[in-house]
Amino acid sequence: MQLWDVVKIFAPTASAFFLGLFITPLCTHFFYKYRMWKGHGRNGNGLSVEFQKIHNESDELKTPRVGGIIIWSSVLVTTSIFYLLSIFSPSPFFIKMNFLSRGQTLIPFFTLLLGSFLGLWDDLIQIYGHGKFARDDASWRKWKACLVALIALFIGVWFYYKLEMTGIHIPFGGELYLGALIIPFFMFTALATFSGSVIDGLDGLAGGVLASIFGAYAVIALANNQIDLAAFAGAVTGAILAFLWFNIPPARFYMGETGIIGLTITLSTLAFLTDSVFILPVVAMPLFITSFSVILQFASKKLRGGKRLFRLAPIHHHFESLGWPAYKVTMRFWILSVIFAIIGIILAVLGK
Repeated sequence: MQLWDVVKIFAPTASAFFLGLFITPLCTHFFYKYRMWKGHGRNGNGLSVEFQKIHNESDELKTPRVGGIIIWSSVLVTTSIFYLLSIFSPSPFFIKMNFLSRGQTLIPFFTLLLGSFLGLWDDLIQIYGHGKFARDDASWRKWKACLVALIALFIGVWFYYKLEMTGIHIPFGGELYLGALIIPFFMFTALATFSGSVIDGLDGLAGGVLASIFGAYAVIALANNQIDLAAFAGAVTGAILAFLWFNIPPARFYMGETGIIGLTITLSTLAFLTDSVFILPVVAMPLFITSFSVILQFASKKLRGGKRLFRLAPIHHHFESLGWPAYKVTMRFWILSVIFAIIGIILAVLGK
C-alpha cells in the first residue's frame, strides 16, 4: 500500500464527514420548516400496550424522518467533486484521487442513490400522504420489498453480464460457482440485508451500527487492493458519522427510509464486490440479529398460539421493555458492532 492510496481513502472520508457537518444546519432548517415528520402515529394502530409504554409518540410526530438525505447527499457531492476535478483539472493528483470507476464503485454509487430515492419517496408518502400507505401498513411494506427486489435484480444482472461475476468466495474453502444463479442469490442477499432496516428504531442506533459496518468494508476493500471501493466505503462511513453527530440522543432527526434503504442495498453490493458475501452476516451481525428476532417472534406467535418469544420485537425494544434505558441499548449495540466488524475483517483477510 502506497501513501497515495492512504490519501485517496482518507480524503473522501474526511470530506464527506465535514461536508455532512456543514450541510446539516441547512438541512435541519429545511426539515423543520416543512414539518417533515410522520403525519400519522403508530400508537393505537394495533400495537401492544407494552410497546406504547416505551414508545414516545410525541417525539416521533415532531422529529423529521428524512435525515438520511444528509448521508447520501454528502456522498453524492464528495464523489462528484473528486470526479469533476479529474475531468476539468486533469493533473496526476486529481486523476489519482478520483474513485468513481466502472469496475469498482459505479454500481454501489448508483445503488445508493436509487435506493435512497426510493426511500425518500416512501418517507414523503408517510409525511404528506393519506390512507393506509401513509401509515406504512403491511401491504405497503410488501410493495417496498418488491421494489427493493427489482433494484436487486438489476444489480444482479449487472454483476453477471457486465462484470462477469459467476461465483462467490467461501472463506478458507475456495470458490462456489453459481453461474447465472448469482442473480437470484444477490436478490436474496439484498432482501435479507434490507430486512435489517428495522434496526432504525432508537436514537443513534442505526447510524452507529452502519458506520461500523461500512468502515469494516472499507478495510476489507483495502486489503483486497480495491482502493476505489475502499475510498467509496470510507466516504459513506464519514457521511454516516456526520449524520450520527446530530442523531445521538436526543435526535434532531431520524434516518428514515431515505437513509436505511439505500445503505442496506449498497451494503450488499459491497459484500459481492469485495468477494466476502459469507462474511457479511458476521460484519453486519447486529442487522441480522435484529431481523431474525422479528422472524422468530412472528413464528412463535403463529406456531405457539400467540405466545411471544420476546417481550417486544425487534430485539432492541425487548431490552427497552426489560427496563434498559434507550441510550444503554444503543451503546451496547455499538460495542457489538465494533466487535463483529473486527471479527469480520480478520475472517475476510485470513480466509482468502
